Amino acid sequence: MTVLSPEHSLDPEQRAAGDVTHFWRVPRHRGLECLRATFRRHAYARHSHETYAIAAVLSGCETFFYRGEQHYAGPGTVAVVCPDEIHDGEPYGGGFEYRTFYPSVELIREIAEEVAGRPLANPPWFPHAVMHDPELARAHAQLHACLCHDEVRISELEQDARLVAYLAQLIARWANLDAPAPLRYGTRGIARVRDYLESHLASEADLASLAAMAGLSRSHFIRAFQRETGLTPHAYLLDRRFRAARRLLERGEAPGEVAAACGFFDQSHLNRVFKARMGITPGAYRAA
Repeated sequence: MTVLSPEHSLDPEQRAAGDVTHFWRVPRHRGLECLRATFRRHAYARHSHETYAIAAVLSGCETFFYRGEQHYAGPGTVAVVCPDEIHDGEPYGGGFEYRTFYPSVELIREIAEEVAGRPLANPPWFPHAVMHDPELARAHAQLHACLCHDEVRISELEQDARLVAYLAQLIARWANLDAPAPLRYGTRGIARVRDYLESHLASEADLASLAAMAGLSRSHFIRAFQRETGLTPHAYLLDRRFRAARRLLERGEAPGEVAAACGFFDQSHLNRVFKARMGITPGAYRAA
């Protein structure tokens, strides 16, 4: 496990705003990512992840838009965002402190099948964005501290046992194990545009060409695309570039090379987009 000390993980702009971030990864659990943060001013842009995002707020309140509604998470709650679902996040009031896990679909599915005692047709789906469950929130915070080595001399065996127990409890209490696979952007024309954008991340997109590809006028295309994906075409392209950059940074590629490969104007552009969606800089993410 690689742990970034606060001195290395803090961004000067975040520090000046009273924001603190600490990010690390636990590779043996399918690359489990962990974020410890205090945000007083930072606001996440709308984006999606290939993983689940599971958070517990220790103090203050976070508000986030998800599944067409504004949600509020405070102490004693656990918030879950499912893979590929659009969301944002920002402080409500004076700020908030939280602990977040980003477990892969494979990890959550493995634990869910152990809970169910049978294979599952689809990964678990969480119908609620925010669950009031103080016991689970305490277990979440304790596990997070354990994996961060805040608790000294916790063996890997004990860490693993706590992680499996926590995720099993979360799934048993709050997940729907038999939900059908979510429908993804069913309109054929919009699907064509999505496929094109994802296969041409490094290219600039032309609105008129995208609309023609979808068989729609430009104004109709923008409305239809946002209705089906939750994002404008430009925001969707940035989201996919962010996700591609995240994968390349995980492999250890340099931020400058990642910026060029994923269609960002330069490394500064990558920094802005990445930090607005991950809460940390590309350099800090790569270092973990």
